[in-house]
Amino acid sequence: MVDIDGPARKTVNHNGDSDKDLEQNPFPEQNYTINGDHPIIADRLARKLSARQVQMIAIGGTIGTGLFLGTGKSLATGGPGSMLISYFIVGVIVLLTMLALGEMAAFVPIAGSFCTFAGRYVDDAFGFALTWNYWFNDAVSTAADLVALQLVFAYWDTSFPGWALSLIFWAFLVAANIITVRAYGELEYWLSLLKVITITIFIILGIVVNCGGNTAHTYLGAHNWYIGEAPFVGGIGGFASVFVTASFAYGGTESIAITAGETKNPTKNLPRVVKNVFWRILIFYILSVLLIGLNVPYNTKGLSSKSSSTSPFTLVFQMAGAKAAGSFINAVIMTSVISAGNHALFAGTRLLYSLSVDSHAPKVFSKLNRNKVPWIAVIATSVISGLCFGASFIGAGQLWTWLQNIVGVSNQLAWIAIGLTSIRFRAAIKLQGKEHLLPFKNWTYPYGPYISVALNIVIVLVQGWSSFSPKFSAVDFVSYYIELPVMAIMYFGWKLWKRTKIVGLNDMDLETDVYVLGEDDLREMEKEKSVQGKVRRVLGWIF
Repeated sequence: MVDIDGPARKTVNHNGDSDKDLEQNPFPEQNYTINGDHPIIADRLARKLSARQVQMIAIGGTIGTGLFLGTGKSLATGGPGSMLISYFIVGVIVLLTMLALGEMAAFVPIAGSFCTFAGRYVDDAFGFALTWNYWFNDAVSTAADLVALQLVFAYWDTSFPGWALSLIFWAFLVAANIITVRAYGELEYWLSLLKVITITIFIILGIVVNCGGNTAHTYLGAHNWYIGEAPFVGGIGGFASVFVTASFAYGGTESIAITAGETKNPTKNLPRVVKNVFWRILIFYILSVLLIGLNVPYNTKGLSSKSSSTSPFTLVFQMAGAKAAGSFINAVIMTSVISAGNHALFAGTRLLYSLSVDSHAPKVFSKLNRNKVPWIAVIATSVISGLCFGASFIGAGQLWTWLQNIVGVSNQLAWIAIGLTSIRFRAAIKLQGKEHLLPFKNWTYPYGPYISVALNIVIVLVQGWSSFSPKFSAVDFVSYYIELPVMAIMYFGWKLWKRTKIVGLNDMDLETDVYVLGEDDLREMEKEKSVQGKVRRVLGWIF
């Protein structure tokens, strides 16, 4: 128990206020937790994000190009049946992953999240390889979103160059991420809310269109599941290839834990966010994918090509017959793409900051401004997204497909790492007799993490089937499998150079950065017990 009325003692500054100029000293004199028991290394960022903002950031970071644009490629290459099954299987994997991650992040809520956990609970070399891999994932995701912006904008067939549009919004994202995190959180909240409203309208409209409320005044039913090669287009190769697209679509769900370093009362809010956000995303994805497969034929022209890619969401709105429906949904999709890119840049920045804190990157990347934002890390991460400007030479559709494959595989490797880390974390917690200290327990342990790891390994190995058959494609093969040797080289290279060892269960550090409730947290918890607080919780779950 915390004795608020007791003698004055030094506490962790969870609200981010500071009298020191953090530009001069990103690591000020050591602060102590409220009971003085736990050392702090990575918990230096300002805790300005509320539960409301964190939930929407998770949804906003995930519901973006993968759902609005990626489903078109999935439908074209795998058909409606393959798409629905693949998205459901990957959704189950994400559920198991999020429960395992939520358990660790609630106990040690820091910006590095699962990447830092991999180094502390498995092997420092493992954490090094995973964090650099996932940082690159987020940087490339930002690039992929800017390329997708060009694809969506092409709907209006203007003479305005796509690379110029990407450049404008690239500068906008960099500026948005250098300002205070509270402003970032509010911006992302409203953009994400717009996505949720749009998808809700789409689900209702999709049902109406399927039942005959379309321009042809025809009941569609499951007709599109029986045309041509449907429902399983391309056989086993088409089915396997959809997994990487689904992984790209769901990717970003796990990065909600990266906001832990800037979330108010994370031991209470993160478990709530993990449980609520997943179900919303799963419902949005599964219902949307089902309706897309029912309403849009897999052989629709423009769903996925070298130079273009049309969103199936736009097609369904067009089928409803409203004159401005296509342009409206396309404009919304553009804001969604910007939001997803904003979230990817935010997450990548925090990972580069964590790499610096853990001595895996130059210390300059941990330099904070007065608002406790790692501004140099923002600039460095955004530079990688310059990949998007190559679209005008390669073809935006082709480049987006390659980037999507790379990011999808990177997401799967992160999910494998989270599962392995969770297994060792719980084993050490049990051995050291600290299970009672967990603020949130993964109810699927021990089976959940093992199932997640096994399914992900199988998917990573087989999803590149289409690069071998019917004809070998070297470029596609590289986009599916380049992450594997890169990850291995980084792991073994760092291990040999630093002579790291797998951390023993007895030696595992379960003290550093453990979050201890402060006075602000306790006051907030008291407010939640009131009638007004309970009403806010209900409204918070809905909105």
